[in-house]
Amino acid sequence: MASKTGYVYDPRYQQHDPGTFHPERPERLRAIHQRLLDTGLLQHLILLPPEPAPLNWITTLHDPEYVKRFEAACAKGFAIFQSADNGICAASYEIARLAVGGVLKACDAVLAGEVDNAFCAIRPPGHHAERARAMGFCFFNNIALGARYLQQHHGLGRIAIVDWDVHHGNGTQHLFEEDPTVLYISTHEDPDFCYPGTGRRHERGRGAGTGYTLNFPFPPDSGDVDYLAVMDQEILPALKKFQPDFLLISAGFDAHADDPLAHIRLSRNGYRQLGQALVGFAREFCQGRVITVLEGGYNLEVLAD
Repeated sequence: MASKTGYVYDPRYQQHDPGTFHPERPERLRAIHQRLLDTGLLQHLILLPPEPAPLNWITTLHDPEYVKRFEAACAKGFAIFQSADNGICAASYEIARLAVGGVLKACDAVLAGEVDNAFCAIRPPGHHAERARAMGFCFFNNIALGARYLQQHHGLGRIAIVDWDVHHGNGTQHLFEEDPTVLYISTHEDPDFCYPGTGRRHERGRGAGTGYTLNFPFPPDSGDVDYLAVMDQEILPALKKFQPDFLLISAGFDAHADDPLAHIRLSRNGYRQLGQALVGFAREFCQGRVITVLEGGYNLEVLAD
């Protein structure tokens, strides 16, 4: 029987405007949604309309004063928040809450049996956002908040997050590095060559969380063969050892050869094989429960593909 796939999308996500010429632009979601329409794939998906996440869920991981500062910056019409790459507009705070809410909606739908899995076409992205720090176009850590929601609202124990964005998810690592109930695995370009400069192999968590952060940095020009070997030889065995109740994927498509922001050479087929490997794992070990959350990816044609 074919699995039922949920699709979190809302045209309001395009209201977040980080500024002219910013790579994380509204057209990213427009390209994805238009391709689903053009190919007829949309009719095979179950639309999951999001609502803004309640603040009490956002503050499970983010500092309440930081949340207030972000809200105030948007209300005052500031153009950036905390650093130059974090462009904002008046709508950005509400749309960032809507992005978190999209992931929570997907969690609810999977646990209720409405869908088997889901893709969250949301923005702004989240995996660089730390407890009280916006970074790399990210304000609230969407996927980390989804993991905590699965634990605290739905009562699940162990959550695995696999992050294949070309940039290391410093925020997700920061939020969970002392937590043995969340396994965070990241593949990314070597931090000597790529933002944000974190994610070396020796970064393996702290305290009780030691060993529950796994980083796999790749030198520039690495491609499908390199990534798939690590998936088979290291990532899948680590996931099987951890035995998660739910799998989350931070899906950045900026490790593609045609993306303008980095130097990794994955192909469309390489991404397909990575996705198939993780979905196969989820079917065998997590009752098929997997949610994919959009992070980076700045070539519109690649993103749509």
